[in-house]
Amino acid sequence: MSGTLLLVEDDSAIATVITAALEDEGFEIAHCASIRERNKKLDEGAFDVMVTDVMLEDGDGLASLNAVRESAPLMPVIVLSAQNTLDTAVRASDSDAFEYFPKPFDLDELVRAVCQAAGNREETPELTPISDGDGMPMVGRSPAMQGVYRMITRVLRNDLTVLVTGESGTGKELVAEAIHQLGSRRTGPFVAVNTAAIPQDLVESELFGHEKGAFTGAVAQAIGKFEQANGGTLFLDEIGDMPSEAQTRLLRALQSGSIRRVGGRQEIAVDVRIIAATNRDLAPMIEAGAFREDLFYRLNVVPIELPPLRERREDVEVLSQHFLSQAAEDGLPRRMLTREAVEALEARNWRGNVRELRNVIYRLALMSREDAIDASSLLDILGEEPSFAADAEDDGKGGIGAALDIWLMREEPASGTVYASALAAFEKPLIEHALGQTNGNQLRAAKLLGINRNTLRKRITELRIEPDRFARPV
Repeated sequence: MSGTLLLVEDDSAIATVITAALEDEGFEIAHCASIRERNKKLDEGAFDVMVTDVMLEDGDGLASLNAVRESAPLMPVIVLSAQNTLDTAVRASDSDAFEYFPKPFDLDELVRAVCQAAGNREETPELTPISDGDGMPMVGRSPAMQGVYRMITRVLRNDLTVLVTGESGTGKELVAEAIHQLGSRRTGPFVAVNTAAIPQDLVESELFGHEKGAFTGAVAQAIGKFEQANGGTLFLDEIGDMPSEAQTRLLRALQSGSIRRVGGRQEIAVDVRIIAATNRDLAPMIEAGAFREDLFYRLNVVPIELPPLRERREDVEVLSQHFLSQAAEDGLPRRMLTREAVEALEARNWRGNVRELRNVIYRLALMSREDAIDASSLLDILGEEPSFAADAEDDGKGGIGAALDIWLMREEPASGTVYASALAAFEKPLIEHALGQTNGNQLRAAKLLGINRNTLRKRITELRIEPDRFARPV
């Protein structure tokens, strides 16, 4: 791959790393650090690809992209940003960005995106801008949530079916609302139905409607959720709890684009985007015959997996502040959290995820005697976190989990040292084991460990691990 690239980045260290990586791929790099310099270089000549930061020394790199589009309409633009919010991701999508990367980003992924953009530069489609997501209640800046935001922006300009998975309380309906409110169907209705909350013998009537006299109690014609959502979005929550007969009729509706009311004979065309969600693992249900495999593939066109809160603890503080503001708007006293209280909240397991955190914050706002909630008052109000029998069960991590249990049993339980000692004893061999399993591939090793690649690189350096010794010759 070769080509010319304009890099607009005011952080010299990041610019140096990107330049070195792309020069290795054969790109000729022109670097600048401001909108003014960018415009000057674009006036001087054409580039195959542009990579730009959002916040530059003389303004907003995204806000000024319209001028770039006028002078270079076919040049793919890749956006980098440290403002890791859904709004920034949507703004990048609005500006027809070829790709969006929140900082810190994976350098290999950026290089691949640049190569792809350079290869496809003659085929850049013309896209229609969408509205911004002002007021969208999705909060979180963790790397895990950045992946969710990027997936959301990729489905805004199309009607592909989306399957949102994640534990209860992670915010699956918020994802569906964001896709609807920010997408091309935002002027149509958004209809949500929880299939688990409907009696099984009424699911079909609820979804497809019924004619008068179709069954006992059907005293009048009823319009179902599909017809109510016509021209908009239908959100099917807890899809894993849908009875088998309703699954069959849902599959038929998805295949044909039409429905038939219960007791009716007429086919009714419906124009509906489907977003489904479940907190259940559908794979074993398919194996057991409890969920139709063909329906799964119809729903799982674009999968979006929401991480549990315990895997994005860095979002606890910003979520807590968000819920404190909401509580004050709802008439509760305005409170604040001390640093110790935030750390105590971050340490909890949050089995109920974001929903549980919201309820806890509202309880704290209501019951606290002080405006500033500290760790001791938090403990007084919430008490110790309850233990669950599941904690004692096998963690499913094989020998490492068992070894850790054995180590903790023999370790001297001096206050404040057990966690640090356990981490020191197991982190290096754990990382080395992951590198061995992935033939030294750090990206795959990070995925295997469930951590960010940049975090893995940092720990590899700090622990003085040599990844190359795990690479086996092909």
